[in-house]
Amino acid sequence: MSSKSQIGLAALTALVISSMIGSGIFSLPQNMASVAGSQALLIGWLITGVGIIFLGISFAMLAKLRPDLDGGIYTYARAGFGDLMGFFSAWGYWLCTTVGIVGYLVVAFEAVGTFTDTSGAVLFGKGNTFAAFLGESAVAWLVYWLVARGIKEAAGVNLVATFVKVFPLILFIGLAAYFFKADIFMGDWTGASLATPENPDADIMTQVKNTMLITLWVFTGIEGAAVLSKHAKSRADVGRATVIGVSLTLAMYVAITLLAQGVLPRADIAAMSNPSMAGVLAHMVGGWGKVLISFCLIVSVLSSYLSWTLYATEIPHLGAKNGAFPASFVKLNKNEVPHGSLLFTTLTVQLCLFLVWQTGNSYEALLLISTSMILIPYFLIGAYLLKLSFERKLPLKYKLVGLIATAYALWIVYAAGTEYLLFSVLLYLPGVLLFLYSQRKHHGSWRFNTYEKVILAVLAVLAVPALGQFIGSFGG
Repeated sequence: MSSKSQIGLAALTALVISSMIGSGIFSLPQNMASVAGSQALLIGWLITGVGIIFLGISFAMLAKLRPDLDGGIYTYARAGFGDLMGFFSAWGYWLCTTVGIVGYLVVAFEAVGTFTDTSGAVLFGKGNTFAAFLGESAVAWLVYWLVARGIKEAAGVNLVATFVKVFPLILFIGLAAYFFKADIFMGDWTGASLATPENPDADIMTQVKNTMLITLWVFTGIEGAAVLSKHAKSRADVGRATVIGVSLTLAMYVAITLLAQGVLPRADIAAMSNPSMAGVLAHMVGGWGKVLISFCLIVSVLSSYLSWTLYATEIPHLGAKNGAFPASFVKLNKNEVPHGSLLFTTLTVQLCLFLVWQTGNSYEALLLISTSMILIPYFLIGAYLLKLSFERKLPLKYKLVGLIATAYALWIVYAAGTEYLLFSVLLYLPGVLLFLYSQRKHHGSWRFNTYEKVILAVLAVLAVPALGQFIGSFGG
């Protein structure tokens, strides 16, 4: 392989960290405080910590067991469960990353608006004004140009940006540890104040469940090194980068949310506007803290936009090689970048930005879409490791890691509830049409086994209540 596309351990680790640390971390104190007291927060992070570490180890183990497979998310699902499930994993992941990076642009320009907007003149608003649309479009095509110049060059820019955005987070953790008071942290230990006449159910497990989708969103990106595995200087670096990146990010997430609830009462944090980390820091050090966090948020989401664009470009390219996506996505440009896939992703981002401007949707609405699409791809990773460990009669540790990663993914699906699952069904349906078109072009016919026909039938049946739910929500 040409050296121009190879990425070292530091850059791979930075990609993993940068992918996970985007916008969510800056709103994490308020997001978690609004649904959970301190006790539920600790239980939620314990479940998430164990689950996400084992999911990370699953990626590392699969990189070691199947060094012949590039791309992680798509190729593992395809190898384990066939072309159709591989495509669903690729489509779900591609939609998650593409809609997620649209959300990054929207929230970045919302943050810019805190410096430019006044009560009498709103320029960027919530990132959904015409001025924001123009600025976001310009950034989207700038990143397109940067990625088209080469994967390694884009990863290098991301490495620098990751250092820039992690520093203020370490500063926040240090200050929060200094200002932390145990009596404030224990003040709403059970989250009893969350109970209201409209919602009297504030039991611990409900609170824990309500933290799950938040933690899932902030950890999306764990697969970064695996997705770009073919560009790694060493296959061993893929597993190392994943485990190191996840461990460091988990430590920062837990510290930020737990320490914040010891600086201000839970109810005060829950009432804050986002990015709530700015409000907590302003309480500790004054107004400059809010300015610092807002600036950090802008740098953070733009660097995450860059790394996620790399993933969104890689997955359709790999899928196209097996007939899951159009053949035009296979071709590389002179810098070894799949230009057709990159252009398709950027045009989709541009379309989504136009829809955000026209409909007035906010960052939160985009996260709903993005998070619902990552549930199935993550489940298939743990399930494939579990399947492989039995097929090859591997040592117990492989079975255990696969089992825990799969159980965590199932727990997330349960915590998400039927609303999220039905919503994701609607988004998988257009993908089926693309898959059918690509399969016929690639193979000359559709080739489904009985198992895949059953899956398509179940999807068609679920489409009816999913469409009904969508119409009901839209009408409401």
